[in-house]
Amino acid sequence: MAAYYKGLRAVRRPDVPPVEYRQWAPVYARIAAEFGFPFAREQVCAERLRELLPPGSLEAPEERLRRRLAGRPAIVVGLAPGSGTPPLWRLPPSPVRPAVLAADGATERCLAAGIVPDVIVTDLDGPVPAEVSANSQGAIAVVHAHGDNLASVERWVPQFPGELVGSWAGAPERGLVDFGGFTDGDRAAYLAVACGATRVLLFGFDFVRVDEPDSPAAELKRAKLRCAEQLLRELAAGEVPVHQWRADGTQEPTGA
Repeated sequence: MAAYYKGLRAVRRPDVPPVEYRQWAPVYARIAAEFGFPFAREQVCAERLRELLPPGSLEAPEERLRRRLAGRPAIVVGLAPGSGTPPLWRLPPSPVRPAVLAADGATERCLAAGIVPDVIVTDLDGPVPAEVSANSQGAIAVVHAHGDNLASVERWVPQFPGELVGSWAGAPERGLVDFGGFTDGDRAAYLAVACGATRVLLFGFDFVRVDEPDSPAAELKRAKLRCAEQLLRELAAGEVPVHQWRADGTQEPTGA
C-alpha cells in the first residue's frame, strides 16, 4: 500500500493546504479500490448530507474551521485501547491555548474528563450522543459522509444543535470539505494542518492493537489503521510538526 502515497508530498507554500485535492484524489481512488468502496455510494451519501445540513453549515466551512484552529497547536485525540484522555496539564505554559480535536468516539472520553473539544471529526459510528452533547456545548462537528453511513447521517445530522461542517472524500465543493485523510483520526490531523495549526500532537493513536477480537472485522480495522499510519507519516513530512504524544508527556516525531 505504500506505493499509493508516492507523489503525495509536495513543496508546500503557506497559502495552500498541506495536500491539494489534485494530489489527494488519485491517492484516495487507490485506497477506495483496495477496500472496495464504490464511489457512487459515497456521492449519494454526500448529497444527502448536503440536504440535511442547515443552510448556514454550507457557508464558508473552511473559514469557520480556520477561525478555531489557525495559529494554535492542535491535539488530536484518538481512541486507542487503554489510552485514556490527553494529559493537558503536562503541556508547558503558553499564552495560546491548544485546540482539541476529538476523533469520533474519543469525544466521549474527552467529555468524561471535562474537556469539550473544539472540533469533532466523525463518521457517526461511535457514541454519537456524546458528540451531540459536545456540539451543544460549542464544539464544531465535522460530519463525514461515506458509502456505508447513509442511515446514520439521516438519523443523527438533524439532531446536532450546534455548528456543523460536512465532509466527504470527493472534491471540496458546494459546502463540503475534503482536506485529505482516511479514518477519523488522520482526517482530523490533516484538517488541523490545513486550517493553520502550528503543530499537531496525536494522543491515543495505536496502529496495531484493536478492541475487536480476531475476526475479519478486526483484520479490516488493522488494514485501515495501517493506511492511516502511512498517511500520517506523509503529513509529518511537511512543514508542520506532527508528533505522537504519550500519557507521560513524552513526544516522538511521527514516522521516527
